[in-house]
Amino acid sequence: MAESGDGEIALRLAAWWEANARDLPWRFGRADAWGVLVSEVMSQQTQMSRVVPYWLAWMRVWPTPSALADATPAEVITAWGRLGYPRRALRLQECARVVRDRYGDELPHTYDELIALPGVGDYTASAVMSFAFGGRVAVIDTNIRRVLSRVFLGVESHGGAASAAERDLANRMLPADAADSVVWNESVMELGAVVCTAKSPLCDHCPVADDCAFLAAGRPGLGERRTRPRQRFSGTDRQVRGLVLDALRRLDAGEHTLSRAAVESLWEDRVQLDRCVASLDDDGLIELLPDGAVRLPR
Repeated sequence: MAESGDGEIALRLAAWWEANARDLPWRFGRADAWGVLVSEVMSQQTQMSRVVPYWLAWMRVWPTPSALADATPAEVITAWGRLGYPRRALRLQECARVVRDRYGDELPHTYDELIALPGVGDYTASAVMSFAFGGRVAVIDTNIRRVLSRVFLGVESHGGAASAAERDLANRMLPADAADSVVWNESVMELGAVVCTAKSPLCDHCPVADDCAFLAAGRPGLGERRTRPRQRFSGTDRQVRGLVLDALRRLDAGEHTLSRAAVESLWEDRVQLDRCVASLDDDGLIELLPDGAVRLPR
């Protein structure tokens, strides 16, 4: 197996990236490290096309950690809108407060310090290290895992948590030069997002198709155990929680409370509704008042 990204494959991917990379507002040096971190948090389990307008609006209002740290939770939850998994918004604000108070409003430059921040895991810390600071670190997400597994191993990536073998492969393929490693991470991730997709890879448009072991083997097990399986949404607690938060966000100016009657009008199943309201309260996303009304946290 080739080591350090396979020079020829790395060159072709870099050329493809240069010509085809999506023009996202946090790319190509147009965002500082904080902006990169915000984009990565917003992009978790969320389509990139949905992230862009939220990121632009968010960064206009809160361009620095200290700006976000000083916002009210209600403002933060409202601005998060329909991005999904709104607990991420409050964790991002917790992160902002730590960065303001402990690091002088600048993101720390080491992996260990980054991963210790609230809401920052291995992927986000590695992405900031690579994309914001230009460090040589393997960034491992589902897209990168899928591309590396297919191209170099000839097998489908089955998702779930990254295995030791997948991490070893990502580290062995990473170019030795730091600048080259950043382009490698960017290009492999982009290829997985728009060409080497889980269900319907566009192999005819792939810059490394001639060297892809998966394609050469006849694409065995294509789409098997997809890395991001489609999840039922209709009727789930996620839907009900989203309805409650959306109703609070849509309150007229000057109104801050959703009455119990208004809450009950949102969902017929009262048992499920009450469970979801309680979970939102437990997560700090709403405040449950004594009369059963709810409001966004202050």
